[in-house]
Amino acid sequence: MKALTWHGKRDVRVEDVPDPRVEEPTDAVVRITSTAICGSDLHLYEVLGPYLKPGDVLGHEPMGIVEEVGRGVTRLKPGDRVVVPFNISCGSCWMCRRQLYAQCETTQVTDEGKGATLFGYTSLYGSVPGGQAEYLRVPQAQFGPIKVPGAGPDERWLYLSDILPTAWQAVRYADTPPGGTLAVFGLGPVGQLAARIGRHLGAGRVIGQDLVPERLELARRHGIEVLDLTDLDDVPGALIDLVDGRGPDAVIDAVGMEAHGAPLGKLAQATAGRLPDKLARTMTDRVGVDRLVVLHAAIKAVRRGGTVSVTGVYGGEQDPMPMMEMFDRGVQLRMGQCHVRRWVDEIMPLLSDEDPLGVEDLRTHRLPLEQAPQAYEMFQKKQDGCVKVVLAP
Repeated sequence: MKALTWHGKRDVRVEDVPDPRVEEPTDAVVRITSTAICGSDLHLYEVLGPYLKPGDVLGHEPMGIVEEVGRGVTRLKPGDRVVVPFNISCGSCWMCRRQLYAQCETTQVTDEGKGATLFGYTSLYGSVPGGQAEYLRVPQAQFGPIKVPGAGPDERWLYLSDILPTAWQAVRYADTPPGGTLAVFGLGPVGQLAARIGRHLGAGRVIGQDLVPERLELARRHGIEVLDLTDLDDVPGALIDLVDGRGPDAVIDAVGMEAHGAPLGKLAQATAGRLPDKLARTMTDRVGVDRLVVLHAAIKAVRRGGTVSVTGVYGGEQDPMPMMEMFDRGVQLRMGQCHVRRWVDEIMPLLSDEDPLGVEDLRTHRLPLEQAPQAYEMFQKKQDGCVKVVLAP
């Protein structure tokens, strides 16, 4: 089959790889009909290369048609249309019974000290072949895949794999009071959805912030107030001034480790990337730092007693944090990988013909899998108005 494979920094290729097959009773094989590029895939394209090896298959936002199931999978059958969550969880362990599916004890990568195994996401998370491919082996299929109706375009359901429940969890964690103000840093795909979800769940005011004109315009189209950060020297101050001199009740960081405007963090990441993989992994594990400009801005902008919800991916071990300010101002901080299946029942009624969250107005580019390398470059460089790319195997 054809699949997108990693070969080095900014070097991904569509190649022939072996077809997946059922290996365990709880496996399924899914023929992929749509698979998206996630913002966190760009971390593999740039920063997290030391945890990949040439030939690793990327991708963790797939959906398709079930082709085959193991004897332990009774809830699915060939022909079912399914979305595959990015985290692989069993549904029955101690963590899963508490709906902490991203910490599943059955699939935890204990050798690396990490949580549940992820599709297509480095040796830190199990080196499981990903879904930017024609077919995907799905472990723990007795629980993970989400059955969806046969009607409707893939883009109505596809984002259940990651970015829609990730945005939902970010808003739930933000806990904006009814009628309050929610600010969203970063209007990439997760930020776009988080802003829309914030309005849907009762925020009186949602302010989205970004540097990219196309992202700002897309948010405006969905009734979101926007703040262009291009020429702002004091972003927290601007937000505080916009919201009663106090700041928003809640702030979502939907940017993460590769934020713009953090030259020292960028230098540290680039330095690690130039080292041999073993040394780079050691450096990242022990002294790694992130670009924290957005997280620090979120902490400084939120009102006293407010909540910062972090959904952008971070990976540093020595990140400096403004602890005195956080403590003095009583800032609450919530974060973590999304527990995808936890939120599906709440989200599914909204994926109707009315499309109140505008999920069918997110994808800007649909391209064949063969063009995935060009799509990665376009998405990273924010070219051609690119906000979200969906690949068709």
